Amino acid sequence: MTGRARARGRPPRQAPVLPAVGDAPVQQGVPGHLHGRQQPQQQFQQPQQQLQQPPVPPAQSGEPGGPGRLRGYENVLQERRPEGLQVSSGLQDLTLRDRGGRRRDFHDLGVNTRQAMVHVQESKTGFSGKMIKLTTNHFRLTSRPQWALYQYHVCYSPEMEARRLRSALLFQHEETIGKTHAFDGSILFLPKKLESKVTELFSRTRSGEDVKITVTLTNELPPTSPTCLQFYNIIFRRLLKMLNLQQIGRNYYNPSDPVSIPNHRLMVWLGFTSSILQYEESIMLCADVSHKVLREETVLDAMHSLHSQVGEERFRDACAKELIGLIVLTKYNNRTYRIDDIDWDNNPKGTFRKSDGTEMSFVDYYKKQYNIEISDWMQPVLISQMKRGRGNIQGSVALIPELCSLTGLTDKMRSDFSMMKDLAIHTRLPPEQRQRELGRLLTYIQKDDNVQKELRNWGLSFEYKSVSFTGRVVQGEKIFQSGTMFDYNPQFADWTKETRGVPLIRAVPMDSWLLIYTRRNYDVANTLLHSLLKVTPSMGIRMNKPDMIEVDDRTETYLRVLQQRVTPDTNIVVCILSSSRKDKYDAIKKYLCTECPIPSQCVLARTLSKPQTIMTVATKIALQMNCKMGGELWSVEIPLKQVMIVGIDCYHDTVSGKQSIAGFVASLNQPVTRWFSRCVVQSPGQELVDGIKACLQTALRNWSKWNKCLPSRIFVYRDGVGDGQLNTLVNYEVPQFLDCLKSIGTDYSPRLTVIVVKKRVGARFFAEIGGGFRNPPPGTVVDTVVTRPEWYDFFIVSQTVKNGCVAPTHYNVVYDTSQLKPDHVQRLTYKLCHMYYNWSGIIRVPAPCQYAHKLAFLVGQSIHREPNLMLSDRLYYL
Repeated sequence: MTGRARARGRPPRQAPVLPAVGDAPVQQGVPGHLHGRQQPQQQFQQPQQQLQQPPVPPAQSGEPGGPGRLRGYENVLQERRPEGLQVSSGLQDLTLRDRGGRRRDFHDLGVNTRQAMVHVQESKTGFSGKMIKLTTNHFRLTSRPQWALYQYHVCYSPEMEARRLRSALLFQHEETIGKTHAFDGSILFLPKKLESKVTELFSRTRSGEDVKITVTLTNELPPTSPTCLQFYNIIFRRLLKMLNLQQIGRNYYNPSDPVSIPNHRLMVWLGFTSSILQYEESIMLCADVSHKVLREETVLDAMHSLHSQVGEERFRDACAKELIGLIVLTKYNNRTYRIDDIDWDNNPKGTFRKSDGTEMSFVDYYKKQYNIEISDWMQPVLISQMKRGRGNIQGSVALIPELCSLTGLTDKMRSDFSMMKDLAIHTRLPPEQRQRELGRLLTYIQKDDNVQKELRNWGLSFEYKSVSFTGRVVQGEKIFQSGTMFDYNPQFADWTKETRGVPLIRAVPMDSWLLIYTRRNYDVANTLLHSLLKVTPSMGIRMNKPDMIEVDDRTETYLRVLQQRVTPDTNIVVCILSSSRKDKYDAIKKYLCTECPIPSQCVLARTLSKPQTIMTVATKIALQMNCKMGGELWSVEIPLKQVMIVGIDCYHDTVSGKQSIAGFVASLNQPVTRWFSRCVVQSPGQELVDGIKACLQTALRNWSKWNKCLPSRIFVYRDGVGDGQLNTLVNYEVPQFLDCLKSIGTDYSPRLTVIVVKKRVGARFFAEIGGGFRNPPPGTVVDTVVTRPEWYDFFIVSQTVKNGCVAPTHYNVVYDTSQLKPDHVQRLTYKLCHMYYNWSGIIRVPAPCQYAHKLAFLVGQSIHREPNLMLSDRLYYL
């Protein structure tokens, strides 16, 4: 809600984007390569308003971090505001910021899909399974009786366009409006009702200009209104800020108590996620533990390391490949930025022009602003594009590599078992420890006098004991494999041992196949072949000896061999790769998925290097190869007849023109063991759902060929729906599905169910067992208390984890003409979590969603175009 202290500027809701404190802004529209000490019009341009007053140090401003969170720092009034007013006035910094952009999940408020489904209006709860006592990470928010939030519109005569000036003039009348308020320049929120509906106030600017302020009551908001819910979240974030937590992205972290992992040069900040929403019975805070992993390595360190690895000639290309797209943290203001470009023609001695026309170098700027001495004056400058609104670029920020700390983990770091094990000790908290950390946060809130005063002023309070309720654990499924039925240990949610040595439902013979390897991997290739010959007979797979082809370890050699030796009769191609070089893998997959549609299996040589695990690895490779050739492994009982299951997921390809890829997977048979797979490559500006319609039509035609009829029921599990996209899905995508079904034939009207699958949820559930907290067992269903009253939704904990807390998956049925009971929808969803052939156990989402994800990921990462439709009836992307 902060404005800018200038007498005349832009209207309040069109304030220009100003550079973040400590960041030198790049003038919009400059060429990609900037030159140090160029002419002012081509060089870094400081907006005129920025340097009217001395900058406030970041430690005092407590400015939230994250890309695009920009703020000016002028003080409007010469006198300091009274200490007691700091708490409420601080909400100005958060309201507009949290109302837009990054809190897109608030756009999902008010999407009431349950009201259109008559069969679940009375009840949406299931009944099967054993009861289990659960505790969650939700805390009830209470307000005083007859609480309301009063919304006022404020206008000025003459018009004052600077937000901060408008705020300063209004706050001269705190004896009238009260000390507790939130104001964004035009809308004022108060916890109390003013005496008159229209209140006129008179103020005077420092220049002596008289201003009339009219405050008009426009709304009296009940506690459950979407605006109030949004407002509660703003208040709670303000409370976290008062506890000296720093905002990075959506979450708040404690930089003053970092955990160091010196062996791997890592640092972990403990933080919290928070969300306040209306649930079934009450408004509740959902709080969870979050961790920010920082590397004790700057971008400049990474550049030096790359230079020593690749040399001068390939240095710039290597930096672009490794660094562009990474998120960095600038510790001097605790903000994160995405590296979008590297300006090699600029350096810290480069200058930008100040408002008075003089120039300042980056070196002097950081010395004066933060008392930071830049040591390397020849390093290049990083460019981060600042985006606002609908992703439109609103200017650029220049960053100095040695002041930017790398965040997150690289693929190489993730593959380091020792590092991930050490990191998991601090980030994968078991249920007891997770609840303890949340309890500490609530204790801080409860004992901090300023926080409690703020809550009292707004008439709000929290229950500091987490909510408990009863869930259900549904019965485990029986696994069917080639006429044999198996039970598995529900505690482990895995049937690898039970099904070992049992024939598969459909084993595809390997009569003609290629095994390609390099000279140094000759022994590894033979080890793999002998192991496959041992494990495949018990699976029922008939395997002939392959054509073994030795190649040079170059991408073009692999491709030449594929072009010469692959024939239409080839069942599958197996390539043993010496390293995880992406370009080689991508080239092989692209050729065999598009130009020459043959299933392929790439295996890293080091995966086959351990004699003690080779038989286990060979078994998994054989199962995967069988699936890729059209085989079927196991099944579970699906009571519904003539049902087609569809899974959709999206992947955003940032390499090839920022395309979006939708993976579409649909079942083809009654046991749900064969799948039709296709993807849609969406260009910018093209509606994704248009391609999905074509996929659904093709899938229905294929279903009809397999079953000699069309399905009478269709279930669509829609993954990849981001925050704020629910309304678009309900109002645009679902009608498109219905139109597609109508186009099949006028007399064709199947029952359609569309379920949104969401993995990234803040809710956590803990089973109360023996006086302590443990992870709930697989099959735990939650459809009360913490679900939403306006949705037909439920949670399922389907998987198990060895370390940390298990995360539930949220399912939101947005459209349903099936008339099935909630229990049946929940059970079908859980059954489908057993059907992912790349893992002989239960996974977190229904199998078609995971298949769609794998397909979209392969296309987005490696192929960048639609695969050949001749592969569409096989799981070639596993």
